[in-house]
Amino acid sequence: MRARGIEPTSHVYTNLIHAYAVGRDMEEALSCVRKMKDEDIEMSLVTYSIIVGGFAKVGNVKAADQWFKEAKERHATLNAIIYGNIIYGHCQTGNMDRAEALVREMEEEGIDASIDIYHTMMDGYTMIGDEDKCLVVFSRLKECGFSPSVISYGCLINLYTKKGRVSKALEISHIMKLAGIDHNLKTYSMLINGFINLKDWANAFAIFEDVVRDGLKPDVVLYNNIIRAFCGMGNMDRALRTVDEMQRGRHRPTSRTFMPIIHGFARAGEPRKALEVFGMMRRSGCIPTVHTFNALVLGLVEKRQMEKAVEILDEMSLAGISPNEHTYTTIMHGYASLGDTGKAFEYFTKVKSEGLELDVFAYEALLKACCKSGRMQSALAVTKEIGDVWEAADLVQQMKQEGVQPDIHTYTSFINACCKAGDMLVCLQLLP
Repeated sequence: MRARGIEPTSHVYTNLIHAYAVGRDMEEALSCVRKMKDEDIEMSLVTYSIIVGGFAKVGNVKAADQWFKEAKERHATLNAIIYGNIIYGHCQTGNMDRAEALVREMEEEGIDASIDIYHTMMDGYTMIGDEDKCLVVFSRLKECGFSPSVISYGCLINLYTKKGRVSKALEISHIMKLAGIDHNLKTYSMLINGFINLKDWANAFAIFEDVVRDGLKPDVVLYNNIIRAFCGMGNMDRALRTVDEMQRGRHRPTSRTFMPIIHGFARAGEPRKALEVFGMMRRSGCIPTVHTFNALVLGLVEKRQMEKAVEILDEMSLAGISPNEHTYTTIMHGYASLGDTGKAFEYFTKVKSEGLELDVFAYEALLKACCKSGRMQSALAVTKEIGDVWEAADLVQQMKQEGVQPDIHTYTSFINACCKAGDMLVCLQLLP
């Protein structure tokens, strides 16, 4: 800095740290912090707030906590900003007990929570699906003298659309309008997304008409939702025309724009057209990812076109993209649906051999394959292929040993297998 005639000060370093944190480059942000310490420049509370917020946004709550603790040691009093940042971090990871403890700590320190902190808490409870506590926070917000804003009501709309209770979300929308608060693009997108998840295309498009009537210009998120709706209806041509409309409006499509189109063509049995969309992505400046290829694989698996789904693995290799655990698990589920235990185990082995993470869906696919083929005992054909096969009961035990908790679908498949085999004693031994 001095070589460029810039005298390093706390203010200068803080601005640099802020720039790196906004760009999610926390390594560079920390390098600035190290330089500050080397030059005996004290970190202000603002600097600490930025560091804590930066780590919270990249999901590194452990680091955020460490810097928050250091801030408390170095500064006699904190403020609502740094508390808001650390609370955000814990809410994003679903650690609502810690978030509530931090709010209480603020109150004990005589620091008033801002309305943004209440919104963060509502979002946190929405993420873990706790309606009652989300409503409690909404009530606390009003009790503290804050007037609910479009963001406050948006938190409730988000809560109910995520829970599939779109009618309740519409009630909140009506209450919001009665309070003289207009929708914004975000709240409209939530409602549209809610109806799309219910496959209620008519109401999704009715909300879109409200957007246009209100004179709001659709953004990328809203366009993406409308494209999802067209793809869900099977109107692929209209979905593609919407992409053109986005680009004419100077909105750059993202991978989320193209994923439902790719999945839609694959599900319609048109893998060539789905692959053509990858070319469209590249021309739009959007690089295909493993997630976009996974959308194609999923569509083909849903049509039970397993040979074509497996061929996509070669297409991924040519594109320099490695399959992830979701790619293989999707293929496993496809073969499991056909009762092809050997192929299901083959791709399970690939997940393990490539060092990818095994999750409940991978084990569920194996269990499904065993149940579909009626094989409670080890399958000799599979043994010959890979030399390592568990019984369906062994799979559930293996899941637990690997730290993967079986879910309701896993247990349902297992119970079905036990019924087929007439061995309910094994079933009772494994049920929690």
